[in-house]
Parts: sequence; C-alpha cells; structure tokens
Amino acid sequence: MEMDSLPNGNNTAGTPISATATATANPAPPQSSNLPQLTESLKLEHQFLRVPFEHYKKTLRANHRAVEKEMSAVISGVTEAAAADLSPDDAVNHLNSLVCRLQGLKRKLEEGSRAEHLQAQKCRVRLDHLESADAENMSEWNNTRMKRILVDYMLRMSYYDTAVKLAKSSNLQDLVDIDVFQEAKKVIDALQNKDVAPALAWCADNKSRLKKSKSKMEFQLRLQEFIELVRAENNLRAITYARKYLAPWGATHMKELQRVIATLAFKRDTECSTYKVLFEAKQWDYLVDQFKQEFCKLYGMTLEPLLNIYLQAGLSALKTPYCYEDDCTKEDPLSQEAFRTLAMPLPYSKQHHSKLVCYITKELMDTENPPQVLPNGYVYSTKALEEMAKKNNGRIICPRTGLVCSYTELVKAYIS
Repeated sequence: MEMDSLPNGNNTAGTPISATATATANPAPPQSSNLPQLTESLKLEHQFLRVPFEHYKKTLRANHRAVEKEMSAVISGVTEAAAADLSPDDAVNHLNSLVCRLQGLKRKLEEGSRAEHLQAQKCRVRLDHLESADAENMSEWNNTRMKRILVDYMLRMSYYDTAVKLAKSSNLQDLVDIDVFQEAKKVIDALQNKDVAPALAWCADNKSRLKKSKSKMEFQLRLQEFIELVRAENNLRAITYARKYLAPWGATHMKELQRVIATLAFKRDTECSTYKVLFEAKQWDYLVDQFKQEFCKLYGMTLEPLLNIYLQAGLSALKTPYCYEDDCTKEDPLSQEAFRTLAMPLPYSKQHHSKLVCYITKELMDTENPPQVLPNGYVYSTKALEEMAKKNNGRIICPRTGLVCSYTELVKAYIS
C-alpha cells in the first residue's frame, strides 16, 4: 500500500508501527563481507551447469528422433498393408512385425527415459551444490571446487583413469563430466588410430547443432578419408567417394575441394609443397584439435582447461618485466618455466606504485624498513644489512658482486 508524502516533503516508507517495532526487535543480520566474493565466484560456474544441461538436451533430441523415425515407419507399414491385397496370414505376419517394432521402440524409450532422468538429476545436484555455498564458511566448498577443476584438467589432458579415481574417492561423480569426456575419448582415440568413422557418427548425431555453428568438421573428415584412398592408390574408389560425399560441399568450399581432388594427379610421393602437406601425419593431429574445439563449443565448455584459466587470473596480477629476467627470485611463481609459458599471452600487471623487495630477506622495503645503498649501487633493506653487519663485525658483503664495505659507508635511500 502506497503512502502519501508528509507535508514537509520528506517521504517516509509508510511502515506500520507494529512492523517498525518488529524490525527494531529483530534487526536484519549484517551483510557478510565475503558475500560479494561469493557472488563473483559463482559467476565462473557457467560451464558447471551448461554441460549437463546440453547433455540432457542432446538425449531429448535423440529420443525424439528415434520416436519420429519408428512411428513414421510403422504408419507407412500400416498404410502399405491397407493398400495391398494381402492374405489373412500375410496380414497377420505383417502386423506382428509392426508390433515387434513398436515393442522395440518402447524399450528404447524406457532406456532413454532413464537416461533423461539421470541427467536431470545431475542438473539438480549441481544446482543444490551451488546453493550450498556459504559465504561464512567457504573452505569446504572451495576444496570441492578445486577437486572439480583438477578432474576437468585430467580429463582434458587424457588422464581418464586418474580423473575417475579422484572423482570416486571424493564422491564427485555428479559434479564432474566424466561421461561426456568418455564420449569424446572414443572419437579422439579413433582419430589417433587414423579412423574417421566414430567422428563421422558423432557429426551425424549433432548435425543440426554443427550446421548452426557453420562447422567444417564433417567436411575435413571427408577430405581426410579421400586423401587416405589416394594414399592407397585406390583412385576409382576415391573418385566415387568424392562424387558421393565431397560434391555436396562444392558450393561453399570449392577451393579446398579443388586442391584435394588434385592429389589424384600429384600422388602421395609428390614433392610439391601445396599437396605434399596433405599427406603428412600431422593432418590427423589437426583433426584431433579441431574435434576438441567443436566438442567444447557444442557443450559450452571453455577451450582452455579451467585450471589454466584460474592460474592465469592470478598470474596476470603478478606478471612484470622483472619476472622474465635471469635474477628473478625463486619465490616468484613466474620464475618457473611452466608458469612463464602460461602467462606469455597475458599483459603486464598495471602497478600504480612500485614495490621494493629486499633481495636478501624477500621482505618489503618501506619507511619502517628503509632501503640502503651500497657503494656499488645495489640496494638492500636496513634489516638485512644490520643483521649482516652484526655477524661480520660491521662489514657488509654484497651477495651479488662480493663487494666488501663498512656499514658506515651505506647511504640511506628515501621512498617518495
């Protein structure tokens, strides 16, 4: 109920006295200081919900296609039987075959229904997991998330057995996407063994989605199969294959098609670089990489492992030109080659204020621990030099150059 403003112009909320008393007696709990951090953290869980949802939709589409296909066949069979002049025995046999087909469809639908239920349940479990995040006690929830990220990394790096063991020991089966990656593993293993059949079957199962995203995956697989026929010097079969499977792509990929068809004349042992590269083994590696990209895009996954993304977020705040110098301290994560490679595409962090860190103690140099300059120009913290002078009877030894000087020769530097 809206309340008019008071005559003095101050608009009060029009709260009843009883409600005001209740609010005063039971004040709202103060907002947790960790709540904004939790909110931002949950924004990164897009993939966590997207993957099982996409898998669920894929199962629904597959079940729908199976119903349409079988029902169309049954209806056509009934129509043909009605139009044909069948004997009573033939009619009974024909109807029995249609009943058997419908019973098979029923079994498929029951299996599909169970699969749909399991995937819907997985979506529910993940929603419950996100809702269980508590701003006041995030340690356990973050620990679970770390394990999820590690499982994701292992699956992407093909450490399937290790990923399964970690998920099972931590009871994370419903929070990770092992079944989805197992599906991809079959295709990747086949491509690495130079077999395109599972990949083509995967493209057929996801034809509408791939077409919508203008994917060239199926076309590239067909080209590679054609190249293998040319490599085996089975030219007649290659021509037949090209007419059946490659010709439909001519309207959109004519240049690539012409280049591949020309291998019929140049053969597998050609020295012409334009066609020689088509017979190299690395073409299969390109297909594996392309499949991984299409697979991630189909399920709404990030192309990079989540572990790399989280690490890069932290490294972006630490990366400076000094990190790539030879005398970079070992305490700096970017002193390690793996982290340097991971941070290579990242910009340098924007540092508004320089931070002076002592080379000896690795502590910050500030007004309480001011820097001191040696005669050779090197700078160290007062705390480190005082301790060194006590141990060496007032002498200072530069750890970088070996210069020996007296503590009285040091010059205090001022930070502005």
